[in-house]
Amino acid sequence: MWREMTPDDRIEVTVDGFRVVAYSFGSGSETVFCLNGGPGLPCDYLRESHSCLVDQGYRVVAFDQLGTGASERPEDATLWTISRYVEETETVRKALGLGRVHMLGHSWGGWLAIEYALSYHDNLRTLILEDTVADMPHLIVELERLRAALGSETVAMMQKHEAQGTFDHPEYAAAVTILNYRHVCRLPDWPAPVRRSLDDWNMGPYATMQGPNEFLYVGNLKDWNRVPDLPKITVPVLITHGEYDELTPACGLRMKQGLPNAELRIIANASHMPFYENPEVYYPILTEFLSRHRTGRCI
Repeated sequence: MWREMTPDDRIEVTVDGFRVVAYSFGSGSETVFCLNGGPGLPCDYLRESHSCLVDQGYRVVAFDQLGTGASERPEDATLWTISRYVEETETVRKALGLGRVHMLGHSWGGWLAIEYALSYHDNLRTLILEDTVADMPHLIVELERLRAALGSETVAMMQKHEAQGTFDHPEYAAAVTILNYRHVCRLPDWPAPVRRSLDDWNMGPYATMQGPNEFLYVGNLKDWNRVPDLPKITVPVLITHGEYDELTPACGLRMKQGLPNAELRIIANASHMPFYENPEVYYPILTEFLSRHRTGRCI
């Protein structure tokens, strides 16, 4: 189960002339390399929920992506592209000497992990896609379905504010808050690592790549779709989604159908953060998958 841990190492890596900070836990011979969501979030929430994998003998590495957390925060919007973040991820992997990794991407980190796998497939042992998608236009349709559950009048109100750009209006913000508690984290009190990440959110990368909130995609990733390329990813893949996930189980099924060596698990009584919402179910799924694909294990 998750617990907050002090990293064994804090490593600074130079990426494109900027400082990026990585965190390493444990000293296992195999590494779980975590790519957190956002974009624009510090890695705290994913780092703290997965550093406990050291108990299973893994090294766990996470990093604050450029523009977040302890890493440098340039204001050049041209930096906020998925292709640049792929190269940043590879730079961190090489700088830390991680070799082939179990890559774990959550939410936006899953989009990044898919893109990374298509560029650097040979660097992966497995790929773990958590609460993520491979087809943004499909996700946008799914989000409209989730919004519709608020009722036609509320949806009309949201569309009005989106057209006017008044995203900070109290009634619009209230609707987004309801959606967040239904589909992002269903706990009445969100865990401290989640709050830390959210309180330090850099909206520059987020607005550029995604949009103003979790339920409106208008950034440079709005047309991103890698489903046609998924058959190229042949390593073992674990896909997990919460039952009420904003990035819906239907998105997970779409990925599974395109991947030649994938399994899909839906975690009940959870939304976008099953590792906090239903850890008793989540962690056994993750650790069993990793155990099956450890080097030297006979299957």
